[in-house]
Amino acid sequence: MKTVCLIDDDKIVTDSVSSFLEMQPDIKITGIFHSAEDFINPANLAKHEATSILILDVGLPGISGIDAIAPIKEKFPELDIIMLTTYEEEDVILKAIYNGACSYVSKKAGLKAILDAVNIVDNGGSYMSPAIAREIFNHLSPKKSDAKFSLPERQLEILESLVDGKTYLQIAEDFNISVETVRSHIKRMYKKLHVSNKTEAISKFMKGQVS
Repeated sequence: MKTVCLIDDDKIVTDSVSSFLEMQPDIKITGIFHSAEDFINPANLAKHEATSILILDVGLPGISGIDAIAPIKEKFPELDIIMLTTYEEEDVILKAIYNGACSYVSKKAGLKAILDAVNIVDNGGSYMSPAIAREIFNHLSPKKSDAKFSLPERQLEILESLVDGKTYLQIAEDFNISVETVRSHIKRMYKKLHVSNKTEAISKFMKGQVS
């Protein structure tokens, strides 16, 4: 049995979502709250022990859904949180994911999408509405227009070699230079890229920020 709790300040939303989910033979609604404060109220905490999935709105009064994720996860670390919201902005989506939400569903997607999300999360997966997934894809995709750092040819070649996983010795052999010369190029490259280690340099290259 999938046990689901809802937090949304819109009663029309909670009524329609809870009614639809309870029509499913393997889903039980364990609670409905209209603010995050009510959910994390000490008097209500014992009620949530049987809940496995929380459907959480972003635009709540008082503590927002985004800010509520951390304290909720602190008290219930095994609880899976599905964000249900009208917000499709990239920064809001990413903050919810970083804070601990496992899925993000647009209210525009409809009740079937919410049911799909519950089923997928119950099976250990994560769900995103197509429009939201596109926002994340756009954020992660390298864009040439984002290139902010221009490197000399040799430094760029060395960075590409680091991306390929080559060691300093292999790079030195490839370009017929000494390991110390490789280190010198990398040190100057780090300074140009405003990074302090290989991981950060590779990250900027993979995001298309280096040319």
